[in-house]
Amino acid sequence: MSKIKIMVVFGTRPEAIKLAPLIHALKIDNHNFDVKVCITSQHREMLDQVLKIFKIKPDIDLNLMKKNQCLSNLTSLILNGMKNVFIKYKPDIVLVHGDTTTTLASSIAAFYASIPVGHIEAGLRTHDLNAPFPEEFNRQITSKVAKWHFAPTKLSKKNLLLEGINNSNISVTGNTVIDALYLILKQIDKDVVYKNNLIKKLNKVLKFNFLQEKYILITAHRRENFGDDFLQICSAIRELALNYPNVHFVYPVHLNPNVLKPAIKILNGKKNIHLIKPQEYVSFVFLMKKAYFILTDSGGIQEEAPSLGKPVLVMRNTTERPEGVKAGTVKLVGSNYKNIINGASKLLNNRKYYKTISLSRNPYGDGLACERILTALRST
Repeated sequence: MSKIKIMVVFGTRPEAIKLAPLIHALKIDNHNFDVKVCITSQHREMLDQVLKIFKIKPDIDLNLMKKNQCLSNLTSLILNGMKNVFIKYKPDIVLVHGDTTTTLASSIAAFYASIPVGHIEAGLRTHDLNAPFPEEFNRQITSKVAKWHFAPTKLSKKNLLLEGINNSNISVTGNTVIDALYLILKQIDKDVVYKNNLIKKLNKVLKFNFLQEKYILITAHRRENFGDDFLQICSAIRELALNYPNVHFVYPVHLNPNVLKPAIKILNGKKNIHLIKPQEYVSFVFLMKKAYFILTDSGGIQEEAPSLGKPVLVMRNTTERPEGVKAGTVKLVGSNYKNIINGASKLLNNRKYYKTISLSRNPYGDGLACERILTALRST
């Protein structure tokens, strides 16, 4: 039996993290699969960091990142770039992940080339094309194109069924980000020297004893929060820092000027607010593990943090990951100033409430998602 030629395509840091354990699993099973890795480099520096951490060497690098690139231009570059890649390599299956512009354009290019698409992390929905923008549009269109849908949860599968996707084309796998998280945690725990070097590195960045003192980890960079919503987020963080002087607030600030400028203007100079550069994945995982809880507008953190027993306050009005809300591991506070302060204050003031959330079961997986995906691909 000939090997199945699989091309894995991605372009951003989150995609790389979530696809890394799957790429390694596919390459280990070289009896069944011939794997090629193609990156668009929709992100560049942050993507390269993850590739280095997970020891992944791409076979094709389109290197399409440009400063101030609009979505329409990026989409067209990926569409044309992937067309040429597919002509040259002729894969049997194209695997894409999630909801990025790379996912959208690569899926369309594969569809035009009559190459079947497997969609990892399929079926997430807010049912509002503008929230998050453009991710909700990207994933819905990818679902229309894909042949195989690897849904992380039963709810994701239900979303796909309601859209007319055939049940036989859907596999509930759990989320591969949990596989990636466990991989990194294992690496940190088994190598004392590696762990100590990690602590030394973070000690140089953080001007307090992060291993002993209480801190809240923050990420905020979503496009739909730019403007007044982001100003409210920053103002709420500043108020919390004033109200809780013995609690530290660690914020790796995204380099986008829409985030960086207002964050520095509102938050810089406060003694217990630590504005640091974006952290590579291993450092960020370690910060999540040691944090008291997490304030975020990110998607992936809603999946990772519950595996570490960390409550998550989501600074968005909707989430495509409602399983966490239902399970009690995640609370939606939106980008509203008062709601953020009230949500964070309740976790800081009410130990019983905090404990209830931190002990809630993670609904996003058990670290075996990659093996379930491979099992489905072997039967194609």
